[in-house]
Amino acid sequence: MRALITGITGQDGSYLAEFLLGKGYEVYGLVRRSSSEKFDRIASIVPKIKVVEGDLTDQGSLDVAMLQIQPDEVYNLAAQSFVPASWNQPVLTADVNGLGVLRILEALRKHYPKAKFVQASTSEMFGKVSESPQTENTPFHPRSPYGVAKVFGHHITVNYRESYGIFACSSICFNHESPRRGCEFVTRKITKHVSRIKLGLADKLKMGNLDAQRDWGYAGDYVRAMWLMLQQPKADDYVIATGETHSVQELLELAFSYVGMDWKKHVEIDPKLVRPAEVEYLCGNARKAGEVLGWKPEVSFRQLIKTMMDADIAAEEYVSRTSKIAA
Repeated sequence: MRALITGITGQDGSYLAEFLLGKGYEVYGLVRRSSSEKFDRIASIVPKIKVVEGDLTDQGSLDVAMLQIQPDEVYNLAAQSFVPASWNQPVLTADVNGLGVLRILEALRKHYPKAKFVQASTSEMFGKVSESPQTENTPFHPRSPYGVAKVFGHHITVNYRESYGIFACSSICFNHESPRRGCEFVTRKITKHVSRIKLGLADKLKMGNLDAQRDWGYAGDYVRAMWLMLQQPKADDYVIATGETHSVQELLELAFSYVGMDWKKHVEIDPKLVRPAEVEYLCGNARKAGEVLGWKPEVSFRQLIKTMMDADIAAEEYVSRTSKIAA
């Protein structure tokens, strides 16, 4: 089996690449041309994969990639993935997260329509929710340019499935984290800064809205669900979630308590970090994924934060130690 992963250098892409290699796949990764290669998340598997240059904003590069690779499966995980940045870069976000999906589907339709396709959709599409928990049938009400662009990507995936018979699925993933999560995301921002505070490398952590509640799971569990979607006889869309919610404050309490500290002594609220339009509550119902795919999350919220804390403490200790040696 041959798989093409866009966004292979990101959190989800790296876990998915490892997962597929373990199943004997020939793995191709689409990466943008840049002056510096950021392969830190996939450093251990670079010799085992094939890297192809391409960009979701460039139709020609996607056409060439599809013609050359002729993949059995395509996983579109590439995106402008940071929600707050979408207010500062709404046009780029729409181009990559919305039209980028259309460009990949067009490349498939024109050059290799028998490939199976997964679009990485998001719980941010639900936004101002009309019901809880959210299912595949819950109406979308996105509250950010990111969410709006993802709604387009989701619907165009459904449209190409219904219009052209392409085996195209949408994985409506709720928040999923890991030690490979970018430091700009709230979970990793917290675990990294708490680690630094514990080691005496920092004292304060600035935060925005502590009341927002999210359904947080483990990225490794979620990419497994994406793969399971493509093993089914029929293409469909699935909510992937844990069904449990936790507030940002709960996350802070858990991370600080793990290192024996009181979060209230170190956290400062910064109004500038509050979003223009906040999504207050997200909780997913993954019953369909359980019944059809046989999928369920294996890593709990507490296990997830412990793993992230352990990784960040070890990383900060290493940086601190090497800095002292260099000095």
